[in-house]
Amino acid sequence: MTKWQRVKRIGDESEEKLEHDHDHNHDHVLADRADGDDDEWSGLLEEIDRQDQAEREQPVAKAELSNSRDSDGSREQEDWMEALLLEASADPGERASGNDDNGLDDHEAKYADLFPEEEQGREKDSDRSHDAAGSGRKYDAAQEGHGRSGAKFEDKERFGRDDEEEGASRVRGQGDEEKGGSRVRAKGKAEQEAGSVHDQGKGEQGADKSYVAMEKGRKGGHSAPGTNGEQVEPIPDKIEVFVERLKDEVGYKTSFDVIVRQMTFGGKKTAFFMLNGLSNGLIMTEILQRLSFLESDNISTHAVESFMKLYVPAVQVEQEDDWTMMMTSVLSGSTGMYIDGEPTMLIVDAKSFPIRSPEEPALERVVRGSRDGFVETLLMNVSLVRRRLRDPMLRYEILRVGERTRSDVCIAYIDDIVDKKLLEAIRDKISAVEIDGLPLADKQLEEATVKRGWNPYPLVRYSERPDVVAAHLLDGNVAVFVDTSPSVMILPTSFFDLVQHAEENRQTPFIGTYLRWVRFLGIMGSLLLVPLWLLFALKPEMLPAALSFIGPAKTSRLPIAIQFLLAEVGIDLMRMAAIHTPTPLALAISLVSAILVGDIAVQTGLFINEVILYMAVAAVGMFATPSYELSLANRVVRLLLICLVAVFHVPGLVVGWTAVFLILVMQRSFNRPYMWPFIPFDARGMLKILLRLPVMQNKKRPNLLRPQQSDKMPESGS
Repeated sequence: MTKWQRVKRIGDESEEKLEHDHDHNHDHVLADRADGDDDEWSGLLEEIDRQDQAEREQPVAKAELSNSRDSDGSREQEDWMEALLLEASADPGERASGNDDNGLDDHEAKYADLFPEEEQGREKDSDRSHDAAGSGRKYDAAQEGHGRSGAKFEDKERFGRDDEEEGASRVRGQGDEEKGGSRVRAKGKAEQEAGSVHDQGKGEQGADKSYVAMEKGRKGGHSAPGTNGEQVEPIPDKIEVFVERLKDEVGYKTSFDVIVRQMTFGGKKTAFFMLNGLSNGLIMTEILQRLSFLESDNISTHAVESFMKLYVPAVQVEQEDDWTMMMTSVLSGSTGMYIDGEPTMLIVDAKSFPIRSPEEPALERVVRGSRDGFVETLLMNVSLVRRRLRDPMLRYEILRVGERTRSDVCIAYIDDIVDKKLLEAIRDKISAVEIDGLPLADKQLEEATVKRGWNPYPLVRYSERPDVVAAHLLDGNVAVFVDTSPSVMILPTSFFDLVQHAEENRQTPFIGTYLRWVRFLGIMGSLLLVPLWLLFALKPEMLPAALSFIGPAKTSRLPIAIQFLLAEVGIDLMRMAAIHTPTPLALAISLVSAILVGDIAVQTGLFINEVILYMAVAAVGMFATPSYELSLANRVVRLLLICLVAVFHVPGLVVGWTAVFLILVMQRSFNRPYMWPFIPFDARGMLKILLRLPVMQNKKRPNLLRPQQSDKMPESGS
């Protein structure tokens, strides 16, 4: 029995009169305590000690009072108390949701039959707090050690009083440590009181039952933080339960890379939970050496605060009391420090990822410029951009996507430039993704957020160059980094953004404009040249006299349209063979392919010279396209136009071009027109597309992005 419960019994003439005068005595005690009389409180404590001595000397009287209850009622209360104990150790979220097999309803029914006084006094919105408080009272009775009958008497006394109407203050009933380590807190009106009672008689058997109950109550075991929301799962406050959960959930003792190092520092049992290969062994060794000098008197009652603020020599240390968040942090490379008896862990940032050095991207090479590129490590990638943008308004927001992979996704933007509505739309789309995982990183994230269906044209731009990403952030774009991917998504984008290259800005404005126009002509030639030549070959009467030389000089055994289709497939096969062939053999494969396709195929009559010529021009224009995704989309469109021209001739070409143009015009990238600045027409934006303007003349940010600050150059004296 707690001291608060014993205080209520002071002044009673006998224990038989306790229930009759209970309400009156309790109101009297509450009034006295509210007055803050410290002297009377000391007297009450002395009276409590005298009562304890009297109870030890006269245990028979209490046993006789407890035997006054009939045996049937005692057995029913005992069964209900056992059920309540198991329920209290389960997950609070499951009890509230009502997903058990009507177990909670049965407990409430028994509770109402046994103790109608309590049922009348409690409020509907305090069921969860009352159940935990009832569980705490059960542990109080067990700790008294008066035997089963004495415990039943005290249970009846405690359950008979009305907790809510008496203004019982804050109840912090900490359940059995072996039964799950959950805490229940409730606020009252008059006083704040903390009680922590542990049932020492259950032992390891109680821990096993508690763990089973917690496993039953867990939901969303594979859910990543931020994907399914609000559930917080407590960390066990007993080291044995903690280790057992690691064995079942993360494969401790089964997976060789899962490490749990148990040590004692300053009289406190600790366990370091980490993954071999993702945790820095040197840093953890230094931390263990520092902690080994601690003595018992160095650790205060608040062990977590002591270790965090005084004794753990690490740069970044955080407290975590949610099991799911703790598991995600450790699986991401951090180290979790568990302290026996504490439901809060320390997360030490001691990551050590496998990483390669930054190299120049293969798809975005430049003659002059930086040679560093993104790698597969998120921290390295954001650092490369931060090195170029020392703007304090640069923001990096982290989200986790994927029920199982829990991949880190970083949203980068400049806070005083980016359009807030655009940022909110991107953040909402990423947060709403429900997927098992992102093992293929940014490409899967793009398909989950940008639902374009079967449209072949890309609605986002990828870049592996930090300088390109930094330049787009200054314009007002949003960059999305995904861990384990060396490319970054730039949002939103337009068709004309995909045909620009960093090399143009590394040359003078005149040379940059020339290179841009050459690239435009190559892209247009890869898309339009082959279908147009095929039309003139099939309809030579459409050619003017000055262009009469266009067309095949001799025929072949195969129709011209079939030759183009075979040549397209052949080029794709050569490209894939070059990608999947080791570098020393790639040159040999290219030579063999060129000889077979370019010479032998012509000599045998499978192809004519003109087909090889125009397909080579189209292939060169495709490879000159800066965006690899755009070049593949143009190839698919070219195949479609070849088929339409072969079947319908002029109407097929006109309808095909019109359909492709309408598809491009109707596309939107995060609610931005895909063909801007051509449609809708923006003269200033179109001028920047056609000409590479000098840096000092490019003073405005693109209107497409709707930036907060449209001027790039600061005003004089501002």
